[in-house]
Amino acid sequence: MTAFLDRVASAPISWGICEVPGWGAMLPTPRVLAEMSGLGLPATELGAPGFLPTSPDDVKAALADYDMTLIGGFTPLVLHDPAFRGTAIAEARRVADLFQRAGATQFVSAIVLDPDWSIPRPLDAHERRHMMEMFAIIDDICAELGLQQVLHSHVQTLVETKDDIDMVYSGCDVRFCLDTGHMAIGGQDPVEFAIEGFDRVGHVHLKDVNLALVPPVLNRTKTLMAATQEGLFTPLGQGDIDIAGVVEALESRGYQGWYVIEQDTALTDGLPPEGEGPIEQVITSMDYLRDVVSLRLSS
Repeated sequence: MTAFLDRVASAPISWGICEVPGWGAMLPTPRVLAEMSGLGLPATELGAPGFLPTSPDDVKAALADYDMTLIGGFTPLVLHDPAFRGTAIAEARRVADLFQRAGATQFVSAIVLDPDWSIPRPLDAHERRHMMEMFAIIDDICAELGLQQVLHSHVQTLVETKDDIDMVYSGCDVRFCLDTGHMAIGGQDPVEFAIEGFDRVGHVHLKDVNLALVPPVLNRTKTLMAATQEGLFTPLGQGDIDIAGVVEALESRGYQGWYVIEQDTALTDGLPPEGEGPIEQVITSMDYLRDVVSLRLSS
């Protein structure tokens, strides 16, 4: 079995890499990869378009320069609407092929209302059935290529709240990316999911949250970007999420997958000097995982 700390990786969003206009400044790719590698992080997710090359071979080569590999990446899809069926299947196959050829294993799906990420609305019974059918189709595409689809519940998607998670959990067999932050924002206790839904956990994002900043995000009076810029996501161990409890619940049941520090960050004051900025928060999070979580696992 691979030790817990050897399965901790990171994601470009922890360095503020995000494609959303107005999110913040974007650090250069070489600096981000050098900082990840310098912290001993062995792997990363793909990140926003433009962060890594588009060719699978070039992705592998870029990461190999820093002794890193690709885990997979976040893939928004429209799965509830039959009008998007062909487009969604084609996009899933394109991304899955890229991931497979780049050496990745995880296809992290997020279910959006439309390609513009419009505000989600309740689905009717036909839309729910179609979404469940599409999960199975994407699962099959991924399986053909040696990948695993993991559904990421996420703010402003069709799987946002605990009720949404329950609907999918009972309606199909798709596995989940247990994102501690987004699950908690949507009202799902991540420790409870780690225990009761363990057989469906295929991948983990570790994210801590200041839950006091959540209500305006859920009632759509504040955007996720604005809340992030105000400190919605904290270094691990400094928010309201029982990160140690989630890891302990998973490890005690034999979870052997990745734990990705995906600590959404926005750089709103320009590029920080070398050695400063997002890396300091990631170091704080890694210290917590080593000094608190790992010790708790060994006690």
